[in-house]
Amino acid sequence: MKEQTKIIHSIPSDPLTGAISVPIYQTSTFVQEAPGVHKGFDYSRTNNPTRKALEDLIAVLESGTHGFAFASGLAAIDTVVKTVLSAGDEIVAIDDIYGGAFRLFSMVYSQFGVNIKYVNTQDLAELEKAFTPQTKLVWIESPTNPTLKISDIEAIANLAHKHGALLGVDNTFATPASQNPLKLGADVVIHSATKYLGGHSDLIAGLVVTSSPELAEKIKFIQNASGNILSPFDSWLVIRGIETLHLRMKQHALNAFEVARFLETHPKVKNVYYPGLTSHINHEVAKKQQRYFGGIVSFSLKTDTIDAATSLVTSTKLFKLAESLGGVKSLCCHPASMTHKSIPAEMRQQSGISDSLIRLSVGLEEAEDLVADLAQALQNV
Repeated sequence: MKEQTKIIHSIPSDPLTGAISVPIYQTSTFVQEAPGVHKGFDYSRTNNPTRKALEDLIAVLESGTHGFAFASGLAAIDTVVKTVLSAGDEIVAIDDIYGGAFRLFSMVYSQFGVNIKYVNTQDLAELEKAFTPQTKLVWIESPTNPTLKISDIEAIANLAHKHGALLGVDNTFATPASQNPLKLGADVVIHSATKYLGGHSDLIAGLVVTSSPELAEKIKFIQNASGNILSPFDSWLVIRGIETLHLRMKQHALNAFEVARFLETHPKVKNVYYPGLTSHINHEVAKKQQRYFGGIVSFSLKTDTIDAATSLVTSTKLFKLAESLGGVKSLCCHPASMTHKSIPAEMRQQSGISDSLIRLSVGLEEAEDLVADLAQALQNV
């Protein structure tokens, strides 16, 4: 079955009424026939029919067996870490990591005796050297936020398992329409569903998928115990967004490619980061494991200053300056002063986040108009 067909028909109609749209079960509790005798639902923190529909859906789309929905992408990451690690354990994480994940790993979990190492996971030899007996989790994004590094998921899964560690993959940028890390050997996949899965910049949500019954049991326990759940209404919004995911990702990728090609030839642009360009260092790896190259393009300026970047991001008309990504409307962001500000400047520079780096979330407008908007903004640099 083709992906778009699979997506649409993985969303169930309501068995009670036949409603083609999943109902929003906006209820906190459920009537029981007798103590502990009910229709599978007793309290919405533990389980809710709308949230369950989303959790079942993302499990199917990621080719997993168990899905879980959380109040944010960071809540999803937090639950995975609590599931896998104890004091004294170690995370080996990609160096070009989302600022929120860095803050969680280095400023929260480090206080509880968890050690974190950051390495360039594009370099398998460097990754191999990072393992110790305490390494229990390898954490990657592919593509990364914001420099679009591509890691070989299958090769890293083999390395992690060789050293007795699990592999977690943040699949937010690629989405299950493009890439399925569990099929490549990953143990757990997370999404900030705030981004492409929701697709309309109108919700905050996180998702986790695994095929391990043992991990699933622990994740479910922590989800219920901590209460980091997604509401019924936001669950419904994510389901509605997923209905058009495949079509949107096709167009995001087409538009992003046109934008990347334009930037690659512009005299004021120093570097362009987009896996769909043959100039990308891991273009061939991206071709192997992704069906689309995604809707994010990052680039740096030859005038490598925060002032130059600020001048550009405040001059665009169609690209709106804002946090987040993955919506219908195009957005631009200056990671060094916005999404990745919590990362120390030296570490940002080492991972490729220069002072002039700009991240574009290429939307669904006409590509010609987006290119024209960037062209006029670059005149101000």
